Amino acid sequence: MDQNNSEKLRRTKRSSILFNQREQEALNLYCEKYKIKNKSKFMREIIMTEILKKFDEDYPTLFEFEKKPNLFYVG
Repeated sequence: MDQNNSEKLRRTKRSSILFNQREQEALNLYCEKYKIKNKSKFMREIIMTEILKKFDEDYPTLFEFEKKPNLFYVG
């Protein structure tokens, strides 16, 4: 990956999530059970997977496009 691409993908924006006690306990148990060490990475991957899946589901299919626009490419 070249320097320009690595700068574009650098994470500089912060978001935070608040959990209630039961949600936090469930998350901790899940991470413990499946040996997840990096909760930030885990939550980011889960959230982005759902977002990209929804974008894919909602994409209009009336016309065929050579390259389907997505979160990272709009053509």
